Amino acid sequence: MDYRENFDVKKLTSFKIGGEIARVYFPTDVDEFLEAIEKEPNAFIAGNLSNILVSSDGYDGAVILTKKMDRITFDGKKVLAGAGVRGTKLSKLALENNLSGLEFMVAFPGSVGGEVFMNAGAHGQMIADVLSCARIYSPEKGIFTLNNSEMEFSYRTSICQRMPYYVLEAEFELEEKSSSEIQEKMDENLSFRLNKQPSLTLPNCGSTFRNPQGDSAGRLLEQAGMKGFVSGGVYVWENHANFIINDNDGTSLDVLNLMYEMYKRVKEKFGIELKPEVRYLGGNNKKEVEICKILYQK
Repeated sequence: MDYRENFDVKKLTSFKIGGEIARVYFPTDVDEFLEAIEKEPNAFIAGNLSNILVSSDGYDGAVILTKKMDRITFDGKKVLAGAGVRGTKLSKLALENNLSGLEFMVAFPGSVGGEVFMNAGAHGQMIADVLSCARIYSPEKGIFTLNNSEMEFSYRTSICQRMPYYVLEAEFELEEKSSSEIQEKMDENLSFRLNKQPSLTLPNCGSTFRNPQGDSAGRLLEQAGMKGFVSGGVYVWENHANFIINDNDGTSLDVLNLMYEMYKRVKEKFGIELKPEVRYLGGNNKKEVEICKILYQK
């Protein structure tokens, strides 16, 4: 199994921010994952770090990255994908097989494990609409399978966020459609992303905060005057106030200071406490830890 010590993670994260991680494992299948978790029972488990802010001061523990668990198997209208499969790749392969339901993934930076974890969605489609079951790992139960209803999906969340459950594989039940119909939907999604979301060439973690029920975090943040706001080497994107861009070798503290300012302004103006969609991995920087206690309320 691929294993690294004192691994500089900066280039791997979508934010292009992060220090050294003491120990990193890259399993390629479930057996290697179990081998890694047996060695490191307290490891932080992630996919390809697309929505994770890694501290610039590094992380002293172990991390298991499932990005190399990327096997894909088609069986009629079903597709089984490993946690590390990129959503973009999976949606394009579904198109090649004339299968619809994953068009919303076409411009997603993340991988299947994280997308199931957070019930990712866009453009009227979401994971909950197409997932039939997921193969899960938990420290107490080991490996087991949950069906769609057992995943307890709701807006941008699943049981995996409330329990120590980690997605290793996911099976999707798709719908047969013509490639032209599927391609049209994908083109619409790509066009929307180009107009409403920053390019993946701009280092960012996607949406910074979840939308509160019945409202838009972007609208609230724009009304709170956050567009273009700068914190060190990062800033709030001028076209949508719920995205933070790493513009000039920004640090994790720059990002957290900016997230706190966003959170504070919306709370003061609207009485709404935004919940972060970006996850944090760190602990060596006291100021970051204090900000995270407020943002993540723990």
